[in-house]
Amino acid sequence: MSRHTVVATVEARMGSTRLPGKTMVPLLGKPLLYRVLERIRQARTVKEFMVATSVNPADDGIASWCEREGFACHRGSEDNVLERVVEAARTRKATVVVQLGADCPLYDPELIDELVGIFLANDYDYVANDMKLTYPEGIDAHVISMAALEEAQAHAKDPRQLEDVPRYIWDHPERFAIFNLEAPSDLLFPELRVTVDYPEDLKLVSEIYAALYPQDPRFRTKDVIAFVRSNPHLMQINAHCEQRSAAYLS
Repeated sequence: MSRHTVVATVEARMGSTRLPGKTMVPLLGKPLLYRVLERIRQARTVKEFMVATSVNPADDGIASWCEREGFACHRGSEDNVLERVVEAARTRKATVVVQLGADCPLYDPELIDELVGIFLANDYDYVANDMKLTYPEGIDAHVISMAALEEAQAHAKDPRQLEDVPRYIWDHPERFAIFNLEAPSDLLFPELRVTVDYPEDLKLVSEIYAALYPQDPRFRTKDVIAFVRSNPHLMQINAHCEQRSAAYLS
């Protein structure tokens, strides 16, 4: 039996300059946040997950929705997301945190399990798959030891290190044991963007869900890639959208 407690944290806020209220925007009849959680809960290695939202009254709706739907929710600092995630993880006595966001409704539970498996089988502080972008943008996960997160919290000062949870680790690779998983050939598609940060992103993801979800609610990354490759015009929907923050941009 593993000595670790693996907890996923999902950062969720209503504030967004490019797509206001995106966390609760409908995606195939359910809030975007629901679709994110629906994917994460399929991961075998994740025993618990916490929505980590802020104490800003604008996020009351997220907390109320979580309570109605039975999802665990922690409220913390609006700007210090690192602190918020650490607090959320502590409430579940996590030793390993799978750090995720509420803007990626195509998370792949099999990839999450693979990353957690790599972490548990080795002596890493941080395991991810987007230090170099090889998978589609938005199909990623960050597996971090609680000890590394607490070290980051103790030393992070730059506002960007407080906003981007793993950024202190990205900025100080000499202090942490880091592993990046690159995509196998059948999942290699870094040109594809399926995170939701702009209205165009939502349009593309909605097209993917409409095509794949009714056939198989447990569709995976390989299905997404096959669908988009068969319909290459979809790539133009959000081709101009730029990623604001990511490990590979650090």
